[in-house]
Amino acid sequence: MLVHAHPDDEVTGTGSTMARYAAEGASVTLVTCTLGEEGEIHVPALEQLEAKQADQLGGWRIVELERACAALGVTDHRFLGGAGRYRDSGMMGLETNNHPRAFWGADLEEAARQCLEIMREVRPQVLITYDENGFYGHPDHIQAHRVAMRAAELADAEGFGPEKIYWTAMPRSVLEGGMEAFKGMDDNPFADVVNVEDLPFGHPDDEIAARIDGTDFYEQKVAAMRAHATQIPDNSWLYGIAGDFGGEFMGVEYFTLVKGERGEVSGPHKWEDDLFSNVVGR
Repeated sequence: MLVHAHPDDEVTGTGSTMARYAAEGASVTLVTCTLGEEGEIHVPALEQLEAKQADQLGGWRIVELERACAALGVTDHRFLGGAGRYRDSGMMGLETNNHPRAFWGADLEEAARQCLEIMREVRPQVLITYDENGFYGHPDHIQAHRVAMRAAELADAEGFGPEKIYWTAMPRSVLEGGMEAFKGMDDNPFADVVNVEDLPFGHPDDEIAARIDGTDFYEQKVAAMRAHATQIPDNSWLYGIAGDFGGEFMGVEYFTLVKGERGEVSGPHKWEDDLFSNVVGR
């Protein structure tokens, strides 16, 4: 079970992982907390859907998410509290944080119990969400972390909590490799970054617990990204990575482990290559 903040978040950080486990026959449940109403729109013909005009982007993104899940082979997707219960809060410090339905201002216990209801139904052995900083500091990502972790606590108290909990992560060594690979390119996403420590995300390699190889599914990940056309433009550097490096970057995803025992490990870093390793009854 994965808990993400907005439509398209599921693809960029966990798309290959989701596709891999869906293909292996695991039950994959995606919980999305908002409709992403405050997102930018990269399709000119749809610009008037933005929050300041028609305010219809959220409805459009429901369809984008359905198409992305289909590309990944994921058939079980839920919106926390139902579609539209919580609204995209926008970036930290914006007035949109104060919207009456903004997820950032949601009652934690209420939202966690809605997440708990899904856990009661699907009984996840493995839970994936963000770290305490929401990976990069977005308020909805931080709140998704809080809601997922609180729901897991409540599930533990009832005797069916997930055996393992992972947070999405990115090793600094991989970021350094990306900075080097993009050096000199016109669409370099790291052009203004001097040191990898300056980025709002990134973990020392020894904090990483799992490296999930989904290179066989990176094309499905790319297809899911293209489904989120309003959010990921055709000229995005992400597609540059897909074209230049294929599954080497796009198909591999990383996680830290915050609950449960690390299972079988391999390689110089002693990372897991299976999130279900050491899970009882797998």
